[in-house]
Amino acid sequence: MGTDKTLPADVRGVHIHFVGIKGTGMAALVEILAARGAVITGSDVPERFYTDEILERLSIRAQPFASGNITDDVRCVVYSSAYSPDKTPDLAEAARRGIPLLLYSEALGALSAAAYSCGVCGVHGKTSTTGLVGTILKELDFPAQVLAGSVIASFGGSCTMTAPSCRDGAAYFVAETCEYQRHFMSFHPQKIILTSVESDHQDYYPTYEDIRSAFVDYICSLPPGGQLVYCADDKGAAETALLAKQRRGDIVLVPYGEKAEGDYHLSFDRLEGGRQYFRISALGECALCVPGEHNVRNATAAAALCMELLKTDGRDAAALETAKDGIKRALLHFSGGKRRSEIVGRAKTPCGQDVIFIDDYGHHPTAIRTTLKGYRDFYRGHKIIVDFMSHTYTRTQALLEEFASCFGSADEVLVNKIYGSAREDASAAAVTGEILADHARKYHAHVTYAGEFGEAADCACRMLSEPSGAQYPDGYLFVTMGAGDNWKVGVQVLERLQQEQQ
Repeated sequence: MGTDKTLPADVRGVHIHFVGIKGTGMAALVEILAARGAVITGSDVPERFYTDEILERLSIRAQPFASGNITDDVRCVVYSSAYSPDKTPDLAEAARRGIPLLLYSEALGALSAAAYSCGVCGVHGKTSTTGLVGTILKELDFPAQVLAGSVIASFGGSCTMTAPSCRDGAAYFVAETCEYQRHFMSFHPQKIILTSVESDHQDYYPTYEDIRSAFVDYICSLPPGGQLVYCADDKGAAETALLAKQRRGDIVLVPYGEKAEGDYHLSFDRLEGGRQYFRISALGECALCVPGEHNVRNATAAAALCMELLKTDGRDAAALETAKDGIKRALLHFSGGKRRSEIVGRAKTPCGQDVIFIDDYGHHPTAIRTTLKGYRDFYRGHKIIVDFMSHTYTRTQALLEEFASCFGSADEVLVNKIYGSAREDASAAAVTGEILADHARKYHAHVTYAGEFGEAADCACRMLSEPSGAQYPDGYLFVTMGAGDNWKVGVQVLERLQQEQQ
């Protein structure tokens, strides 16, 4: 293989070792490479993650970090950016042996270079949008592999989708691509979906202009005539698309949304029978069974990309017309992904009322606001309790007032301590979870600070011990939100209620 940071064109029988194999993106990459015949081993921490189930289905068991994991058979090592080559024994040993080391983003980029690839990017919505794309392409049996940043229910509990027609490899590859530290610049896209652009990852992008510049650079990595499918309703995405077009006039802009003209103009219709109905100009009436207008926009983006891929593949007018029905069926089949408005359980309160438990990865004020509004519209007869754990001190400090004011659709708000990062110094942080709760009280009448998970679970159980009231006859919706591990609060509360019912 040499020392080039690439993967073999044919990985059949090639031993690849993964460091940080339990990471969601890493496990997805393992699925792709295992399906192509690679021999996979990996190392990670002993704590069990939901990705362990994915690995176990592939007969892979993560080993503790150790230099002995690097044997003479290992041809390449792929590692998560969470691990340092000079501090992790597997990576240090591989470097000593001269074995090529590839970051996850570099390995993903190598895969993308070997196919007609499409990248899905944006500050919000990229995982759900990628899942929707894969669900559609699966329904159409389009010759593609799709890699999402979470387990997608319609993928069969997997992070990846390989179409049945891909018997001899995938001609097309679609993947979620991440803006953090410009990781997506390793990807080789022919088409890009851009869902949204606004200030985020303030530890790496101090200003909005910094993160916008990264997205512009990524878009400008498209080949001549490459397509950008972008959300015309998102101010940052529309602005970024215009800047990219000014730099590269040959880029083809494909807008979608209410403000878009052309095939992918969106109009919202009605909410009825647990479905959101809407219209896309090129498809007519469509429906989606997951809540939130943001997911309707994600569905429109996915439909647009899939239609454009069909055209690229040379499908004639009759085939395109037939595909429209398949796209509509696929949208109805989509039920979300792991930690994306995921219904994790149901129980009864001591008063006999229903409680639906939802876990969601929303960790940016805009995502929180739009997701909670979606729940308010979708679950109109439910009282909403939200347990929120902010992710990183830098993001919380930079967007403090935006976080404080984003819970308007919730009836009760529980705020946990901030989930820190190894790259941050908690002792030097100018913000805490308690400060966030204090600020939130300026905008919301019912905010409780419960730093630890046990304390939060106690508060939640007290709230659930009283009837939800005549305004909310259907009971409660208990939501855990954030990119940290406060999903454990929901698990604790669910288990307590279930035990009381026995």
